[in-house]
Amino acid sequence: MTSIVSYFEEIHPITGALIATLFTWGVTAAGAALVFLFKTMNRAVLDGFLGFTGGVMVAASFWSLLAPGIEMSPGEGFVKVVPAAVGFLLGALFIFILDKVMPHIHINFKESEKEGVKTPWHRTTLLTLAITLHNIPEGLAIGVLFGGVAAGFEGASIAGAITLAIGIGLQNFPEGFAVAMPLRRHGLSRTKSFLLGQSSAMVEPVAAVIGAWAVYTFQPLLPYALAFAAGAMIFVVIEEVIPETQRDKYTDIASMGFIGGFIVMMVLDVALG
Repeated sequence: MTSIVSYFEEIHPITGALIATLFTWGVTAAGAALVFLFKTMNRAVLDGFLGFTGGVMVAASFWSLLAPGIEMSPGEGFVKVVPAAVGFLLGALFIFILDKVMPHIHINFKESEKEGVKTPWHRTTLLTLAITLHNIPEGLAIGVLFGGVAAGFEGASIAGAITLAIGIGLQNFPEGFAVAMPLRRHGLSRTKSFLLGQSSAMVEPVAAVIGAWAVYTFQPLLPYALAFAAGAMIFVVIEEVIPETQRDKYTDIASMGFIGGFIVMMVLDVALG
């Protein structure tokens, strides 16, 4: 870990944000590549993976984003928490609007339950867009932390940004598998399932660079931006991830997956960040 931190300290943090999210994209691709090894995916495993994803996202939202954002905000009492409250609300509203506009369908949902504007697009495209929606706030969160380092904010560290990237990468691996296998089940070849599965994370480097650049350029935005990313991720968990795990008999497995993901991310952030 020390050598990794040293490497990132020697490059521009915006470049670091790009490299970190290329890593998370690569982990998604590795997970999607499992479609070449397995013919089917057990529903209990899928729900457990999705639960793990939700746990990581919730833990990262607090330990990596909200808590540091509040700590570095000026003022005392209610004044100190205003940037976090405003940013958190705006982040949730941002994903809420995307959820209403972007056509998509969730992994465990029926064709009649697709969301967003009406479109003739196939279910496979809509599945990919659903996971892409998950990945926007993840890339943004990593970029915002790296941007905070570039801006020289106390409390923003390379180690913390790398730790968040590791946590996001951990949950991207099962997420890549979770989207590639349903695509395979809907008749796509293994190669097409893999390509679409990994492409859902292509948005992460883009969101990371935008987030890092915005914070670096407009430095007072950092507390708001950290909370914005947290609000976006929490909205995704509540609106998208958790409902997908509650539509079959494996809800307990999904719940334990959530707990496991939360613990893993909390330990990583406290121990390494």
